Amino acid sequence: MKSFWDTLPKPFFVLAPLADVTDPAYRALIAECGKPDVTYTEFVSADGLFHMREKKGIPDEENPLVRDLQYTEGERPILAQFFTSNPETMEYAARYALLHGFDGVDINMGCPDASIEKQGAGAAHIKNPEQACEIIAAAIRGTEGKIPVSVKTRLGYNKIEYQEWLPHLLDSGISALTIHMRTRKEMSKVKAHWELGKEIVSFCRDRNREVFIIGNGDIASVEEGRTLACEQGWDGLMLGRAIFGNPWVFTGRTSEELSISERLTSLLSLAQRFDALRPKKHYAILKKHFKAFVNGFDGAAELRARLMETNNLSELEACLNEFR
Repeated sequence: MKSFWDTLPKPFFVLAPLADVTDPAYRALIAECGKPDVTYTEFVSADGLFHMREKKGIPDEENPLVRDLQYTEGERPILAQFFTSNPETMEYAARYALLHGFDGVDINMGCPDASIEKQGAGAAHIKNPEQACEIIAAAIRGTEGKIPVSVKTRLGYNKIEYQEWLPHLLDSGISALTIHMRTRKEMSKVKAHWELGKEIVSFCRDRNREVFIIGNGDIASVEEGRTLACEQGWDGLMLGRAIFGNPWVFTGRTSEELSISERLTSLLSLAQRFDALRPKKHYAILKKHFKAFVNGFDGAAELRARLMETNNLSELEACLNEFR
């Protein structure tokens, strides 16, 4: 199936799905400052989406899972990312994405969070390839073949075992595969295994040349991503932690190049967008952005300490205005 993946420049750059970071507020800000070639939502529980809408009858305007799936037209192409171990709810979530205008569906098969794995989802799929393929098949049914399905995963569970794991995904009918260059056991405690990049890309190409292969892990800038693509052959690169405090990262700008005014103005814009989300997210979630935006300049530590004591948008605005 031809899709938006076939229209992208190479290498293309992707905004990673980061829980409580790449929410609708920050995604919209990034799209305005310098959009990536592809955007993913935060991961959303397919089980939760199904039960809250179909079993509990919670309306969209009160459903926090629906809130997390909000997007702007400026974010396209945008993929809804889901996690589950239940084919029925995966099919439901994929159909939801289709009906609500998403450009694709991505399945999280790499998250190492214990609560996610306890459900048989995320990285737990690596230990159960048969189930993983059932989940992918369900997503493809849900999308009716009208939008592409992709997967984000890791090199293995307790050890590097991509030769055993990845063929199941490459043969499943997905359009794109993002590989976080660590195992589940390694979490983010070791450097990503980019020394294996060239052989992994070659392995995937030999298995299925139709699937777009995306690398992820420790990529600090677009420039570094282009180098990896040139040297190793990746179709695309996904940036995660590099987006913290820098909504301009996909333009090639680094955090060091941002002025104090740009940092604080963009933080305020983010806070205003965050406050407008319905149903509201807890203000404390916004605070994880403070250290990323407020650092590297005189008075940053003091300002950051004061911001951490704020409890709402009005207090944040007053704090920033006083500093400026």
